[in-house]
Amino acid sequence: MKILFIGARLFDDVALYTKKNCIRSIISESNAQSPNLKLADSNYIVSRGMEEPMKIAIQEEVDGVVPLIGIDGPLIEVATMKEKLEEEYGIPVVASPVSAAKTCVNKFKTKEFFVKNNIKTPEYFKITKNDHENIQQKIENHEPMVLKQIEGQGGSGIRIISSNDHCEKYFQEFENGVAEKFIEGPEISIEVLRWKGKSVPLVPVYKGETTLDCIHPLKKIKKAPLKINNINNEENNLKIQKIAVDIAEKLGLEGTADIDLIFNTETRENNVIEINARPSGTRYLTNAATGVNIMHELIDMASGNWNDLKLRNKIKNYSALEIPVGSYLSNKNNYKYREFTNKNSWIIHGPNNYERITIRGETLAEAVKISEDLKIL
Repeated sequence: MKILFIGARLFDDVALYTKKNCIRSIISESNAQSPNLKLADSNYIVSRGMEEPMKIAIQEEVDGVVPLIGIDGPLIEVATMKEKLEEEYGIPVVASPVSAAKTCVNKFKTKEFFVKNNIKTPEYFKITKNDHENIQQKIENHEPMVLKQIEGQGGSGIRIISSNDHCEKYFQEFENGVAEKFIEGPEISIEVLRWKGKSVPLVPVYKGETTLDCIHPLKKIKKAPLKINNINNEENNLKIQKIAVDIAEKLGLEGTADIDLIFNTETRENNVIEINARPSGTRYLTNAATGVNIMHELIDMASGNWNDLKLRNKIKNYSALEIPVGSYLSNKNNYKYREFTNKNSWIIHGPNNYERITIRGETLAEAVKISEDLKIL
């Protein structure tokens, strides 16, 4: 079995798995200084874009391609490559098709998809530098608005505004975007896997409360499974899983996707915000809570070994915490320690100064105890 991995940055999450399963790994990477290159059996340094990786996949006669891409920019190029390799060479590429990628990377198209398919999403409208009267009217009615760039991720280009002064400052920086009603409540993510027409939703993750000062979820303590005060959480989590499957199937997603929501504490409804058709930053928390390693599932898809029923049967019900630690003194932040060893264990990940520790506990109390023993909570 031979698999081409596009991108080296996330390869440390799969290096052990490929070795254990006797999979010959090849990496294509545009950064010759990437520290993960040597973890693969072989690598190619390529130009940006998918033309050279596609040629490598054909020349090497690989059994599958797994894009290890954690940003939106290349997703449409990946999807175009997917169509050619699958249709002309029979090489599976574990990524979403062109139509889905185009919808996910464009926030306005994503919103249109939600409306067309009756998926609850916050009120929104397009904005431009020369026409933002709608925003000013909302502000005058004391309604904060979230302003986003049509394409972007990771919090870039996102502002929460509550005054005309904020609005003017936004348009000093940007020409246009999407305005969305600010909703107060818990931020939520759920990862969904889909391959060969079969979808498996995983655990809804709590990423903290929305804030007017726009604090990024990476700076907050995250938990799984999702628990919201004063509601039936089992029922609500099932609703979120159904939403995720509905989106995956209507959009035709493939591989993995992360769906972001906000629970409106006033209306008691789940509002879908975005769809990210790529590996998610919550994947470690999902793994801790369910025992499912998203990245390993992608490899199983590429190698023809993925089975949705087997996956459903192996899902566990642990409690999980993820805590930002900045720089934590430990020798465990590398590929050798990226697996949870038992029902009460932890891993550390992320670049220096932005490290996070993800903890698995048989119960939430056990997870909290581990965090206290590590002196991080």
